[in-house]
Amino acid sequence: MKPDARSDIRNVSDAELVGQALRGSDRAFGEIVRRYQDLLYRHAERMTGRPDDAEDVVQSAFIKAHRNLRKCRDPERVGAWLFRIASNASKDYLKSRRVTVPVENVSGLAATDGDPEREVSLGRVRSEIELALQSLPVEQREAFLMKHVEGWSYVEMSETLQVSVSALKMRVHRAREELQVLLQSHGS
Repeated sequence: MKPDARSDIRNVSDAELVGQALRGSDRAFGEIVRRYQDLLYRHAERMTGRPDDAEDVVQSAFIKAHRNLRKCRDPERVGAWLFRIASNASKDYLKSRRVTVPVENVSGLAATDGDPEREVSLGRVRSEIELALQSLPVEQREAFLMKHVEGWSYVEMSETLQVSVSALKMRVHRAREELQVLLQSHGS
C-alpha cells in the first residue's frame, strides 16, 4: 500500500465505498466500518447499557451489513442503513435478554465532586431513572434516547429508523409521560 493510499480512501464518498466493497474491496468496507463504528457503538451501548454487549451488537451489525450490502438501496446514506441494522440488533438483544440499562450511560447526570450527601441522593435518583427507563417499551426507549440523549432531530430519526415523524414524536411524548409518572410515583 502506498503511504498516501490510506488517506485517499478517506476522501472517497460513501456511495463509492459501497460500490468498491460490492466489487470485493475489503479496504473499502473497512473504511465504512471506520466511519460508522463509533456512532453505532454509542447507540448500542446506550441501548444495552453494557460495553461488551454493545461491542457484540455492533460486530453482529457489521457482519450482517457485509453479507447484505447489496440490499443497501441508497449507498449515499449507508450510515443510516447501518444505524438501522445496529438499532434492530440492539432491540433484538434487549428483547432476548431483558437487560437493565445502567443510568450513568444515558442520564448525563453530573459527578458529585465527592460530596457524600449528594452522592447518596444522586445514586438514588440514578437508580430510579434506571428502573423507569428499563420499564419503557424498547421503541420508546430508543426514540427517547435518540432525541434527548443523542440530540437527533425528528427528521434524522425518521430517515434513519424509517418511521414517520409523527410516530416518533408520539413515542418520545409517551416515553416522557411514562418516565414522569414513574418518577413521581417514586417521589423523585
